[in-house]
Amino acid sequence: MEITSFLMDKRTFLKQLGSTALLTPFLPYDLRAISDDKEGYPSPDTEDFWLRIRRDYALKPDYINLENGYYCITPRPTLKKYFEHIEEINLHGSYYMRTVQWDNKKRIAQRLAKWLGCGSDELIITRNTTESLDMIISGFPWKAGDEAIYARQDYGSMIDQFEMIGSRYGVVNKVISVPNHPESDDEIVALYEQEITSKTKLIMLCHMINITGHILPVKKICEMAHRYGVEVMVDGAHCAGHIDVDIGALGCDYYASSLHKWLSVPLGAGILYVSRKNIPKIWPLLAEHEREEGGISRLNHTGTHPVYTDLAIADALDYLDMIGLERKEKRLRYLQRYWSEPLREVSGLNVNTPKELGRSCGIGNIGVKHIEPLTLAKTLLEEYKIFTVAIDQSNVHGCRITPNIYTTTAELDRFIEVMTSLSAP
Repeated sequence: MEITSFLMDKRTFLKQLGSTALLTPFLPYDLRAISDDKEGYPSPDTEDFWLRIRRDYALKPDYINLENGYYCITPRPTLKKYFEHIEEINLHGSYYMRTVQWDNKKRIAQRLAKWLGCGSDELIITRNTTESLDMIISGFPWKAGDEAIYARQDYGSMIDQFEMIGSRYGVVNKVISVPNHPESDDEIVALYEQEITSKTKLIMLCHMINITGHILPVKKICEMAHRYGVEVMVDGAHCAGHIDVDIGALGCDYYASSLHKWLSVPLGAGILYVSRKNIPKIWPLLAEHEREEGGISRLNHTGTHPVYTDLAIADALDYLDMIGLERKEKRLRYLQRYWSEPLREVSGLNVNTPKELGRSCGIGNIGVKHIEPLTLAKTLLEEYKIFTVAIDQSNVHGCRITPNIYTTTAELDRFIEVMTSLSAP
């Protein structure tokens, strides 16, 4: 009875804390603050450096944001440049659109290709990962009876696209399930390999599973698939700007990522990589004209679109270069393990993200055994002012937790305390 009373009192305290603590050191900037902070950055690899980075973000004081996975807030230096691009393009009007827009987009795509380890003639700028991968799925030269393989944990929009081409072309979709805690890379590779037949044409797999943060052994799967003559399409939505991505080293046939996620470009930016040998066989989503036959630009007809977002990609890359990708990846992995490691030891909780260091980075997932994920997410937000997203599918039942580089360990301490409290029946 005394223990139960103590837990209830502690929960009441944490709820009350939720309405007051956020007014103190957690979220210091008003949402409207977008002016430059003239103070420089301290020496990297110190906590002061990350506190200074935090000042580059205008954050709402309403809650602790642990849901950066949908898209990441753009830091103020990049946002300022973005607004300048909007004003400049608005000033020039049609003149810009009829003269240099394509040269600028090509220049930025070349920089992205170099950064991601592929040829500049193999990469285009798109609006997001869904558009990129659905373009491959729908444009692939399918024949009735062809087979595709993907996982239950893959992103729903691409699964929907595979189901559509199954209905339209008679493609047979074979679905596997990726375990949250694999014994080895070989276990993952074998799951895909055992579904391959002489009719298998394409495997889709995640580089980083969006609902758990699980990093898959992409290179090993590609090497295995290619021995059977099967092509591999990789969903890297959460990878560019999050972990080091070298598309050439992975050896995949197709790769896509969303740049408004961990690279923190304003909404509406992504990439699609198509290996040089595969470009000619993919049907464009929209008809193109006056393009080099077999060139990747034939897949990049978009019509009139917000070209200032394309320009902001370069500014986001500049900001990342200032931080350093290796340093950012290390920080994101540190923040995830900061909260996940202690909570793995708490009875009543399930961490749905692999424990091994190289199998995850900034994204994690955790559930309370006696609380449904939707209820958990609602409780965290409404009672404790912590924003997450519920995941309740396949073998993943919990909330996805995605801190960003502006997240403080004090915020994560509070999350740990709340989750420990909720773990008790």
